[in-house]
Amino acid sequence: MKIQDLIFIIIFLFVLWRRSERLSVMIGLSCLLLAIPLFKFWIFFTAERLTWYAAAFFAFAILLLLAKLAKRKK
Repeated sequence: MKIQDLIFIIIFLFVLWRRSERLSVMIGLSCLLLAIPLFKFWIFFTAERLTWYAAAFFAFAILLLLAKLAKRKK
């Protein structure tokens, strides 16, 4: 496990604790923005990990939004 994985876990746990879909999307977009220059400089391993992290944050935001929608329908 690399340092970037530990940072991801800490940030993801913070977002999980806050339960904020907006924060999750913003961090996911930040991950994608950080990955762009890494792909340009051929640092593929870290850039690929950042895209996976972004996907995890987006998926969590979608789950939060679906939970809110289901709660609203009740």
